[in-house]
Amino acid sequence: MIHKIAPSTFSIVAYDSEAEEWGVGVQSKFLAVGAAVPWARAGAGAVATQSYCNTSYGPDGLDLMAQGLSAQEALDRLVAADEGRARRQAGLVDAQGRPATFTGDECHDWAGGLTGKHYAVQGNILVSGATVEAMAKAFEEAQGELADRLVTALAAG
Repeated sequence: MIHKIAPSTFSIVAYDSEAEEWGVGVQSKFLAVGAAVPWARAGAGAVATQSYCNTSYGPDGLDLMAQGLSAQEALDRLVAADEGRARRQAGLVDAQGRPATFTGDECHDWAGGLTGKHYAVQGNILVSGATVEAMAKAFEEAQGELADRLVTALAAG
């Protein structure tokens, strides 16, 4: 029997306050996802843009956060200026580790995200919210360097 695997995408953006590091982890069936979804800049924050990806969210979001806007303020500006926002999904974490996530109401089911201390997780074309919930729990419980905790969260997804 052949099983069809849905082209899901899920990601996490996070900040490590002790190491002062920002990072993004993303999983997707789509090839070269690393060229579009993850964006990070030391001292500014991290961005994941997915679901009919608008790659301008990456550099524009980082610029806004580098200017001192919070992740939520930067995300609000990005979404407001985007005519395709209903099909977009994004997660941001700023220089202070404040997270924000957005899922447009035309993203493919299941789609959504959540935030916690210093991270945001989001996913689309998922079976349920259990994926992002598992990622959040795994990230919160993981030990070690930020990169290791990001991979742990992806594995849980």
